[in-house]
This record gives sequence, structure tokens and C-alpha cells, in this order.
Amino acid sequence: MSKKYFGTDGIRGRVGTYPITPDFMLKLGWAAGMAFRKMGACKVLVGKDTRISGYMFESALEAGLTSAGADVMLLGPMPTPAIAYLTRTFHAEAGIVISASHNPHDDNGIKFFSGKGTKLPDEVELMIEELLDTPMTVVESSKIGKVSRINDASGRYIEFCKSSVPTGTSFSGLKIVIDCAHGATYKVAPSVFRELGANVVVLSAQPNGLNINDNCGSTHMGQLQAAVVAEKADLGIAFDGDGDRVQMVDHTGAVVDGDELLYIIARDLHERDKLQGGVVGTLMSNLGLELALADLGIPFVRANVGDRYVIAELLERNWIVGGENSGHVVCFSHTTTGDAIIAALQVLMALNARDESLAQARQTLRKCPQVLINVRFGGGANPLEHPSVKEASERVTKAMAGRGRVLLRKSGTEPLVRVMVEGEDEIVVRGYAEELAKLVTEVSA
Repeated sequence: MSKKYFGTDGIRGRVGTYPITPDFMLKLGWAAGMAFRKMGACKVLVGKDTRISGYMFESALEAGLTSAGADVMLLGPMPTPAIAYLTRTFHAEAGIVISASHNPHDDNGIKFFSGKGTKLPDEVELMIEELLDTPMTVVESSKIGKVSRINDASGRYIEFCKSSVPTGTSFSGLKIVIDCAHGATYKVAPSVFRELGANVVVLSAQPNGLNINDNCGSTHMGQLQAAVVAEKADLGIAFDGDGDRVQMVDHTGAVVDGDELLYIIARDLHERDKLQGGVVGTLMSNLGLELALADLGIPFVRANVGDRYVIAELLERNWIVGGENSGHVVCFSHTTTGDAIIAALQVLMALNARDESLAQARQTLRKCPQVLINVRFGGGANPLEHPSVKEASERVTKAMAGRGRVLLRKSGTEPLVRVMVEGEDEIVVRGYAEELAKLVTEVSA
């Protein structure tokens, strides 16, 4: 029934891809429990989002973990970054999230965190993979793991989020509309902003197992845009199903994406001399972000698309801020992974520091027109390696003379080539994108 896949550092990860079924979750729990037990006493935290299959998979995972001798602490529906935080807080060997993030309810997946709230070490990933291919064995009855529930998990995470802003911070007088996507933030997010003094209007916070991300949240912004204008609110905040993505809406109803939020946070840290190094974006980050940061003298580098690549680049450079235009924003000053609530709070703090509205804060970043065309190919020879495609890409790049760029890449999940061109003139950009897409289509025939 479930269409998503297992990977220890994401829905798809280094370990490989496997269809998610209850029997696989049982085996995965056992394999993970056996691997973690080799590190000593084994305590594992398990959280999930609000999709209906999470309850079934949670039970299967719990049975597998305990059969390997691991103790399990259940968190219930909680944002993905909350599991990363609580895994550290409870000194557990690992944390597990059952979620398919921004996908529909009939998808599901799993993500692991180490005891430090980061991706698992390579050797543990490989050990889990090897154990998945071996027969299950249950420990003797005296060593079967125990299961408990952390009843104050939400309260702990709410206090953690509030601690990311200075003591005494108040958003009194600020009216905010929050769209929780009927997902994992539905309890904690409204409380965080209300307890910090904001007047909060809440949307999509009645999960029924089937409505997660359904025409709401950070991937469907229309509802939030309309509500911000109707409520005469100062701004709106949209989360995705598992609470690691955030997008915003200014008071005019305009969407403010991850690139713009990343810029606002980085500029504020830079002005307070707290920006360590530069900023990490991705291959899909808008050229306008790079140019705006350059105007401030802030270094900018691009990682591959995916929050795990952003995090890896940040760690390698010892920088603290990075993200994607989809709304994954990483603030290493406060947490170990992308956290939508933490990121939103940093944006609000930046607005307070300059006494600006969200609409004013985004003005310095002028986003360049970006045209993306998906070209389907038959899965044979890689069209990106064709000499004529390479020549055309180089020619277009040269013609834009440093004020635009070309990105051609294969999809990691579908037989598609994504043709992206961006620059200062939308008509010119669209013409180049269509020219390259036509060429890729021809060489793929």
C-alpha cells in the first residue's frame, strides 16, 4: 500500500530502497535494534507524523526493535526535528521518524537519527543493511526490550523551540496565521507562537490520518494566502507534514519561499556578527539569492538538491546556515537538522531587529526568473552526455555572461531530465530553456 522507501538518512538513503510494508518494518526494527545493541545499552525513540499508516508501521517497528532487545520510547505524532532533539535529550542510541514528509497520506517512509541528532554513522548503516538480508532471531525472553511512552514530549519540544530566541522575547502585537498541513506540527506550532505572545490563527490542524498535506501546508499555499489577507494578519507561516519545511506569506498575500527566508536569516546574523562563514544553498537556489548575498560580502556555495547534502556541506565547512528553496532551512546555532519552527522564529527575530515587515525584508533579494522544463526520456543513454547537449549548454551559459546559469540534471526518482535556466530577462530565459529542452527531447528519441 505504501509507495515510499527506507533510507537511513532520508526516505531514500545510502542503505538503498525497500518497499515499506508491515513485515519489512518488523524486519527493519529487528535489524536496527541488533545494530544499535552492538553499541551497548540500547534505547530508541520512535516518532511519526499523522498519516494513518503510521500507527500500523509504528507497531511493527516496535515489535522488531524489542525482539532484538532494544528499549523503545514512543513519542506519538511529533515533528521530525523534534525527534532529533529528543534523541539527544534522552541520551538514546537512535531516533526513528515514520513519515513521508510533504507527500500524500498514502505514502510513508522512515528516517533515522543518531544519538547526536545527526545521520547515522556509515558503519551502522552498513550493519543494518547486512542484517536485513539475514534471518531474524529473537533474544531470550529476559532480554526482550521494554516499551514506554514519553507523555511530555510536546511540552519539552515547545520549550526547546522557545529557547532558540532570547529570554524575554515577545511577539505581542503580531498577528500570524499558521497552516499546520494537518501534520506533525498541529499541536506544538500554535503553542510555541502563542506562548511567545503572538495572536495566532490556526489552519489545517485537525488531522484524521488521510488529510495530511491535502491542499494545505507548505506545498499548497493558496489557503494560507487567502487567510492572511482576510484576517488582515502581519504574515502567515506554512509547515509541511513532518515539520521540517517552512514557507511564509507576507501581509499582501505574496509567498516568501525558502531562498528568501534563508536570506533574511543570514543577513540578520551577518549584521550581528554571528554568521559563521557563509551560506549553503543547492543547485536549485535562485541566482538572486547568490547575488544578494554577494552584495553583503557573504560567501555562498551550492550543494546537490536535498537537505542531507546541505547539512554535509555545512559540516565540512563549519558553517551554520543553509537551506533549500523548498523551505528546508538549517540553523546549526540551534539544532542539528532542518527545523521549520526554529527557522520561522529566526525570521521573526530578524524582522524585529530591523523593525521591518516581511514584505519589506524580502525586497533586497530580487529573484531572477527561473524556467524549469521536465523532459521524459526512455531510460537508455544519458542525454546529458550527448555532445550536442553539452555544446548547447556551454553556449547558453557563455551567452548569459555571468548573469544567468543553466542546470541540466536527471531526476533521482523518475525517467526525467530537468532543464532549468535562470537569468535577468524572463523572455530570454524561457527561450533558452525551450531550446535546450527541445534538444534533449531530440537526442532522447
